[in-house]
Amino acid sequence: MLKKLPTIFNLFLVIFLSASISKADLLEPNNNIKPYDVVKIQLTGLQNNDKISEDFGIKQTWNFAHPNNKKYTGPLDNFTKMIKGDSYQMLISHLEHTINPLGNSDKWAQYEVVILDKNKIYHKFNWQVEKYEGEGPLKDCWLTTMVSNPIPLGSSI
Repeated sequence: MLKKLPTIFNLFLVIFLSASISKADLLEPNNNIKPYDVVKIQLTGLQNNDKISEDFGIKQTWNFAHPNNKKYTGPLDNFTKMIKGDSYQMLISHLEHTINPLGNSDKWAQYEVVILDKNKIYHKFNWQVEKYEGEGPLKDCWLTTMVSNPIPLGSSI
C-alpha cells in the first residue's frame, strides 16, 4: 500500500493541476481598466490563444468586445470563425505586437497596432475602444468597437 501512495499522490497532483489550468479565469471588463490595457489584454490573449485552453485568447478578446460590436460579429462561435478566418488569423499566436496611440477623448481611444505573425510578416491594424455608456455591469467600461482589416507591411527578414 505504501508503494502505491506516491502513484496516487502523483495522479491527484496531475488532476488538480489540470483542473486549475483549465479553469483559469477570463478577465472581465471593469471601469478601472484603461483603454490601452483593454487592447493589451486582447492582444496578449490572442498571442497566447491556446496556451491555457483551446481558444482561451479568443474568448478573452470576446469579453472586451462592445455590445454593438457583438451585434455585428454575432455570437462567440461566429466571432471565433471570424478570428480564425483569412482576415484576422494572423492575430492567433502572433510573435509580438506594439500598440501606439493615434487619438483619444473621454469617450473613445484609437490605436495603431502592429503585429508580427508566426510567419514573420508584419501587419498593421487600427483598433478602437469606446467607453460603454449604457446601464448595467459594463457601464463606464472600455470596450472594443472596431478593428480594421489588416494592412500587410512585409516580412521581418
